[in-house]
Amino acid sequence: MIRLLIADDHAIVREGLKQLFALCDDFVVAGEAANGGQVLDAIHGGDLDMVLLDMTMSGVSGIDLISRIRAHHPRLPVLVLSMHNEPQIAKRALKAGASGYLTKDSDPETLVSAIRRVAAGGRYIEPALAEQMVFEAGANSLETPHERLSDREFQILRLLAQGHSVNEIADMLAISNRTVSTHKTRLMQKIGVDNNAKLVRYALTHALLG
Repeated sequence: MIRLLIADDHAIVREGLKQLFALCDDFVVAGEAANGGQVLDAIHGGDLDMVLLDMTMSGVSGIDLISRIRAHHPRLPVLVLSMHNEPQIAKRALKAGASGYLTKDSDPETLVSAIRRVAAGGRYIEPALAEQMVFEAGANSLETPHERLSDREFQILRLLAQGHSVNEIADMLAISNRTVSTHKTRLMQKIGVDNNAKLVRYALTHALLG
């Protein structure tokens, strides 16, 4: 049996996944989590075979959460199921230690197949996304400025470009306003912009928004 932790901040998504997995004789939903803290608590206290992880939840989430899971539970595979279909985000998730990545518009059969493959020790990347990643790697022989950002800086770049304020981002990531402001200053220097309008334009130009 594959014992799954479903981590998503939308209850309707978790319920839909549970209904799907109930049709699979080899799946057991061993736990649910609606935020990063609950994910960490569940994996510390539970007997799990895999985490099915949404990239965007309150508190610690995304790349940071994947890194923490891998640091403390290196043998526990993480399969990302995300609304984000940008190659940059998938690349960073895989680099942080995720065993697979697919988007929420994947069909149920693909998701079930991906879970079984990852649970067996394999890896899975949604084919269309993998193709984009290969194309980007070939087309961009020179590193783009945002590829030099740390994972936290990249996360804050996307949130700023989505219109969130420094205070809102601090609350979302459970860090101080000063820390967000410091990251903002550094990331703007790295990508070569000096105001929010240019930051948004940069994110749009490089398809960094979902």
